Amino acid sequence: YSRNMSFLQKIKREILRESDANDLPQNCKPHSESNMNGNDIPSAPPKPKLSFYCQMAHGSPTGIISGFSNVKELYKKIAECYDMNDFEILFCTLNTHKPDMNKLLGGQIGLEDFIFAHRKGQAKEVAITKTDDALGLTITDNGAGYAFIKRIKEGSTIDSIEHIRVGDHIEKIDETSLIGCRHYEVARMLKEIPKGTTFTLRLVEPLRAGFSHIGPRSDHRGGKKSYGTGKETLRFKPNGQAKIEQAPDDIVQTAIVKINGLLELFLGINDTDLATQIWELAQSQKNTMDFAEAIDNSDLEAFGFTDDFIIELWGAVTDAKSGRYN
Repeated sequence: YSRNMSFLQKIKREILRESDANDLPQNCKPHSESNMNGNDIPSAPPKPKLSFYCQMAHGSPTGIISGFSNVKELYKKIAECYDMNDFEILFCTLNTHKPDMNKLLGGQIGLEDFIFAHRKGQAKEVAITKTDDALGLTITDNGAGYAFIKRIKEGSTIDSIEHIRVGDHIEKIDETSLIGCRHYEVARMLKEIPKGTTFTLRLVEPLRAGFSHIGPRSDHRGGKKSYGTGKETLRFKPNGQAKIEQAPDDIVQTAIVKINGLLELFLGINDTDLATQIWELAQSQKNTMDFAEAIDNSDLEAFGFTDDFIIELWGAVTDAKSGRYN
């Protein structure tokens, strides 16, 4: 299923060349316009068509995906490519077929990234007695309505339950469906369960059967892999538009990691896109008060950040700007 990347690039160019030609009506040919003097004006070159390699993580032929501007549209394109329903996709990882929570596809994709889609696998129900205030879960979501487990704290209540794994989608708490809920909503529901209560989690794990042990073959010539190394990324904006941007520099990446750590500590969620949004909002603010007001006047207000948390966030931003994390 995996192929040498240089060979795939040749195939990709041929497929795109053929698909672009087939998209034109038979009587439609590229043409030049004429100016008032009758001289030909070359038509503007077409915008490049962004496309990405894709495989199902448990094994499949390689597909080429294009024509999407947000995560939900991406899932639909992948589903069309593999003749399945888009709601069967739990999440996607970049450049690895493994359910590696550090490689999750979020609000941006590197232009050289290889996408692996993880499909729904075995459903399971687990009865849990909440013996501590915190269960030890870090929750994230796929941007398309599914929240799932990104991290399990060592020694926690959940860590002692063998059947609960990183990557499991949290579908229900007792009879309450969580499909369509954001990660912070799921984390809040779990936190609000009283200590001593026994409840049932319905989980769906990513499909692990088939060829899950097979990934893209390495280049036997000893060079670096040709995917996942680009400096430009396709970023999905909150307004539904997609834009090509330069990859974040070291300062921005460090700040985002620190902000994400605070999200995990205070809210029990992990969300690189949310951390990026917080960082960008803070750039035009002069102090903590301005930052708090900007949050209240943005869609971040829905998270209900406390004053103490906002102060911690501002500290992470200013520390990153001043180079204290270096």
